[in-house]
Amino acid sequence: MLTQSQLAQLEESALRVRERIIKLATDGGCFLGASLSCTDLVVYLYSHFLNISLETLHDPQRDYLFLSKGHDVPALYGTFVEMGWLPEARLQNHLKSHDSIYWHPNWAVPGIEYHSGSLGHLLPVAAGVAYDCKLRQQNNRVVVITGDGELNEGSNWEALLVAQAYRLDNLLIIVDRNAFQANIQTEKLIPLEPLTDKFRAFGCAVQTVDGHDFGALDNALQELPYVPGKPTVLIAETVRGKGLSSIEARADRWFCNFTHAEIDELLAELHGTAQATLHSEALMVR
Repeated sequence: MLTQSQLAQLEESALRVRERIIKLATDGGCFLGASLSCTDLVVYLYSHFLNISLETLHDPQRDYLFLSKGHDVPALYGTFVEMGWLPEARLQNHLKSHDSIYWHPNWAVPGIEYHSGSLGHLLPVAAGVAYDCKLRQQNNRVVVITGDGELNEGSNWEALLVAQAYRLDNLLIIVDRNAFQANIQTEKLIPLEPLTDKFRAFGCAVQTVDGHDFGALDNALQELPYVPGKPTVLIAETVRGKGLSSIEARADRWFCNFTHAEIDELLAELHGTAQATLHSEALMVR
């Protein structure tokens, strides 16, 4: 169980990561809303769950995290800076041709396990890695973060058939359930509910958690697998644009490219300063 000090440290880390994400939403922009929704998940996993460090990035005994919703890589970039894996100054190379800091994960960035961008690819990859770890009789935990809209891709459900057939209980699937995909709500396009029942029908053990509550996340991941012999699914209920009331839960705040002045206002909004109020109201009506 996390102590009050640890909870406070996680909140501070998540705030710094959100600052970095917001700063990437200019000069070409980034997928801001969804990156902010999964920030707390990524920060918690690297800070208190995954058995991995800068020294063990290539150790075959390490835990693995695959970001299948690759457009949310700003959350990884920001967390890698927090972990000391990536120099903060390197984020200034975002979208520059001489570096690999861009809209989707690239192996050239330390800590990135696999390229992603086309949705629905990394749950199959993670299942393959989990099976390999089982064959080697290793105790690695293999984690994949998917988007909820991404679950419309049939490759995910095919991978689950394999995962349950081979009893991959070392596989943890975390769904960033922010209820949006691109510029529409998931339930207005191709409804996913009842999502828990769907995962259970495919042989998974499932729980739902508040994806912004570090204590709840810690409790939900204390003992894995939930059921021996079954893949574990954690549906994390999150808010698109979490931390910025002017863009929270907005379909049109999927990809954002703000001016430098707007970024300054958004950073002020993140920190709750009074001068951000008027600008935030203006952003809400845009």
